[in-house]
Amino acid sequence: MKSPVQDRRPARERLLAAADELFYEEGINLVGIDRIIERAGVAKASLYDCFGSKEELIRSYLQQRHEARQLRLRDRMAKCATPKEKILSVFDSMAEAVARADYRGCAFARASAEARPGSSVKVACDESRAWNLALFAELAREAGASDPQGLAQQLRLLYDGASVSAHVDGNASAVTAARAMASILLEAVA
Repeated sequence: MKSPVQDRRPARERLLAAADELFYEEGINLVGIDRIIERAGVAKASLYDCFGSKEELIRSYLQQRHEARQLRLRDRMAKCATPKEKILSVFDSMAEAVARADYRGCAFARASAEARPGSSVKVACDESRAWNLALFAELAREAGASDPQGLAQQLRLLYDGASVSAHVDGNASAVTAARAMASILLEAVA
């Protein structure tokens, strides 16, 4: 990581990078703005100029993570020939994330658990989860499922369960098991 003196990125980028590291590692409520601005190497006024509040910084951090995940999944799915392969590739992407030493679970599930109901943070988490469900539903429809929404809900349960088990239980094989169950569900569609 560059020292704050050497880091020439705009304050907004540095703040988001610091927020991404600290919020993901420790949680949105445990990390105060003073730690973020220190890590980013910016003045406190920069945080308020760029985001207006800690809540907006958190929402922006989550939005950035959501967009990065969308891009990662789209790139991965573009290499797949069938909707079923695309669905399974979502689990493959999670397997790569879980294998990382810094894996701390789903950033959206963690932030949602800490967010106030109705807050912009909770809304950002809900939107990300809705996107995930809609993706599964669209792919289930393309795969020929008679009940794409029902299949999407089952796939998301497998996805969520694998994420929680990998993080909370340290179960490295949870994603592999969830992928295998997803494959069985998809075979029933054919």
